[in-house]
Amino acid sequence: MSEYHESWDALPEAVRDAHRALASLKEEIEAIDWYHQRVALAGDVDLKAALAHNRDEEVEHACMMVEWLRRNMPAWDEALRVFLFSEGPLTEVEEKFRQGEAAAKISGSLGIGGLKERK
Repeated sequence: MSEYHESWDALPEAVRDAHRALASLKEEIEAIDWYHQRVALAGDVDLKAALAHNRDEEVEHACMMVEWLRRNMPAWDEALRVFLFSEGPLTEVEEKFRQGEAAAKISGSLGIGGLKERK
């Protein structure tokens, strides 16, 4: 098998599955890029619509792989919880998260805020 840095036979099945998901994600992202470029340049309206439809289906496939990775690799789950649907500059999101994490350790809090309704 190609694209493996370690012996395929020595890898646990969970690692093999993660590789399969990551390889599929790379392929879906590449397909999204190709379709997106074609949509941008297609002159025929019907062709443009068909290509956009195909691109958007590839986005769905990529999202399925991301969700599988989130469910099966804890680092994906943590990172997605930090960055997905966050607001503000992306370069500052992790810094704010880490600051909150450090404050929670100091205070003994779980870092999830109070349970009282905020007004």
